[in-house]
Amino acid sequence: SLHSCTALLSISAGSLLLAVHFYSSPRAAPLIPSTALGVLLLILSALLAYSGIRRSPRNASLLVPLCLTLSVFWCGYGLILVLAGQGVLPELGDLRNALVPGLATVTLALLLVAVAGFLCGEPILALLAAAVALATAHEVALLYSSSLGPSAVACSHLVVCLTGGYFALGRILWLLSKGKVTLPGTDLAEKKAQEQSRGGANLFAAPGLLLNMLSASVFCCRLLGVTHRLFPGHVPWLWAAGTFQIGICVLSYRAMDVLMATAFGFTSILKFAGGYALLYPLWQPEEPSFPTPFLVVFSILFAILALFLSLQSPVDGLYLLVFVAYCIALACSPRGFFAGGPQGVAVAVFVASALVALIHLYNVRARAKIPMGRGAVKALLARSSLLKLREGPDLHDPYLGYSKYADADVLAYACSVLAAFALTPSGGPQAPLATVVIPWVVVAGGVLKLLGGSVAFARGKTLESSAFILYAVMWLIWGLTRYGGLYGTTRSFHAAVGIVAFMLFNGFIIFCSLFLNMAWFCYSLTFMLIAISFLLDAIRALPVGYDIAATITFGLVSFYCFLAALASSTFQGCRLPMGGPVVQLSGVGAGATKCLHLPARKASSVKRIADILRSGGTCGIPTDTVYVLVAACSRPDAVEKAHRSKRQAQDRPMSLWISSLKQLEPAKHLFTPLLWDFMEAAWPSPISLVIPRGEWVDFLGMKDSAKYVGTPQSVAIRIPDCSITTHLIDLVGPIVVTSANPTGEADTTHHNQVYAKLGNKVDAVLCGGPSPENIASTVVDCTRIDSGNIGFFRVGIIPKSQVLQILEQVQKK
Repeated sequence: SLHSCTALLSISAGSLLLAVHFYSSPRAAPLIPSTALGVLLLILSALLAYSGIRRSPRNASLLVPLCLTLSVFWCGYGLILVLAGQGVLPELGDLRNALVPGLATVTLALLLVAVAGFLCGEPILALLAAAVALATAHEVALLYSSSLGPSAVACSHLVVCLTGGYFALGRILWLLSKGKVTLPGTDLAEKKAQEQSRGGANLFAAPGLLLNMLSASVFCCRLLGVTHRLFPGHVPWLWAAGTFQIGICVLSYRAMDVLMATAFGFTSILKFAGGYALLYPLWQPEEPSFPTPFLVVFSILFAILALFLSLQSPVDGLYLLVFVAYCIALACSPRGFFAGGPQGVAVAVFVASALVALIHLYNVRARAKIPMGRGAVKALLARSSLLKLREGPDLHDPYLGYSKYADADVLAYACSVLAAFALTPSGGPQAPLATVVIPWVVVAGGVLKLLGGSVAFARGKTLESSAFILYAVMWLIWGLTRYGGLYGTTRSFHAAVGIVAFMLFNGFIIFCSLFLNMAWFCYSLTFMLIAISFLLDAIRALPVGYDIAATITFGLVSFYCFLAALASSTFQGCRLPMGGPVVQLSGVGAGATKCLHLPARKASSVKRIADILRSGGTCGIPTDTVYVLVAACSRPDAVEKAHRSKRQAQDRPMSLWISSLKQLEPAKHLFTPLLWDFMEAAWPSPISLVIPRGEWVDFLGMKDSAKYVGTPQSVAIRIPDCSITTHLIDLVGPIVVTSANPTGEADTTHHNQVYAKLGNKVDAVLCGGPSPENIASTVVDCTRIDSGNIGFFRVGIIPKSQVLQILEQVQKK
């Protein structure tokens, strides 16, 4: 609700600014100068984007597409107003040509949001979206006919301001009064329950499709004669859409939607390239030409992605075929974005984006979804014994531990393909063909590969993420200097030294990839060939054709990795082999099956851990203190395995954990009243009690496991103050516990450390991220408690004074 209030207040504030602007625009000096208004709209755009992103993805609401659509609109609008205020757009006709594509697109996009809102029972957001659409439509009419008058546009924005302010006030009152005070039409109690019951889809797909409409409209309007020419005033729309779409790409990875995230990464490249093409005539008199090999390869990547996306959603897969046609049209037209052929395909992109966006908007909130064809594909593949789609809890399991992101390797490999084939056309450093390569090399090979490396790092892929980030830095630096004209026709010793330094880093990556797999070894080795071509060029010793051969070789290897990553993320089992390690080492993870890593936030993960423990496995789990290694008491073989894997010292015996004193209730008569009351008062907590061993051990079904637990005289027992652990014990029964680290080493405070220290000696790890504490439990000696004395084997998270206070209270009782 807090983020909803922020979004509604931002919409009201922006509409109020525009209302004041249009009301005072007939004056010689408007009340708010264009530059100031543009900057304020940019600030409000950032607030809206923050509200849309921070909205909980579990809540299916149209607020997310409304916030992000309006945010990108105000971002482009604000940039154009800043340009107009600085005199870059001196004529009224230039301002009109710059504003119309964005205003017209946002009007239609918000109408789509309004229609979906009315159909799906979100009248508040539907009314707000319709009001903003009406205001922007009035502004478009004002640009073409002054008879409407700016006051009418100001009134439309004032309606938006009042509507948004009313609903924001209603939400704030409902939030502050905890539902006791509500304004008519703003009762959120029932609506929140409905939203949370219908979540789960990728809420960011619809805004990404609406951004495709915004970029396509720039070229549609020129073809249809709505605008007179294409010029740099349209660049804010294209680059704002491209920047936001990179953000949508990241958010789609957060929503575990790999294929749509990759598609949005691809389409963002086209937006940056279109904007760069419009800026190009500012420093070159002729129009830019476009690298045909790159665009052909781009269309192939789009086609393959469309094929795989059709297995997930045939409607989305067919939609991507429009971009295949777009890339082919660009490749066939020497003038590229300025030719009528690609602009005609842009009309198809606009219409297809609007239709598919409406379907996604409707399916976000509707009870009865519009079928996207996934059921038919699943039924078709169910008959095949070769191809089976990956589904279930293992679909997005991270390489090591828990991650909030899906795998981005597909996009990273594709960017390598694009950057490589962008370099294949010949031409000098100052040639137009070479200069226009900047968006293909810098954006595709640099920015998006940097994104892929960051996501790989978040998923625990240390080597892969390091390589992706290193290569991204190389594409950025080399692309900007060599093809940006900074490198010039001269070669320098400093450039050669920098390239050699980069080659040393890449040599280390090649060495490490020997222990990963064959595909990564070839991938890093062929990139070294490109680095060598850079070096030879810097020292003026580049053989003819070597650079083209090196880039094509690297592009083909990257293309194979792209296909392999797509296949492994879509089908069960990797259909295209990546190969085993070139060099095999003994040790952790060397050829052995890696243990399962299951996110602790899911109940299904706890159930799988319980199944593993019941079948005789050992697991690392989080607790109320640090991570521990556990085995089921009912499986002596598992307890013995845990004892061996830990190299347990005799002075640090394994302890016993239960979930409730009810498990000891049948043996209550074997405990003294003081000891029983002390256990009841001390637990659940991070306090382990060492109590005399007795017949009560047999009541827990330990059988032959008892010889590995405690000492012949005593046993350490505890009830942890952790819902995950106690739920697991309820499923399995009492468990034997020891710290998840070799004896003598520091306590384990993260699930990655469990893997690093115990490796393949455990069968699974329940991943809960950093442990809540860095200190282990307090171990209390209760073997002589009846005489009023207790001792401390270890003082941990619970101080000694607190334990003594508990004993004193029990003694008084």
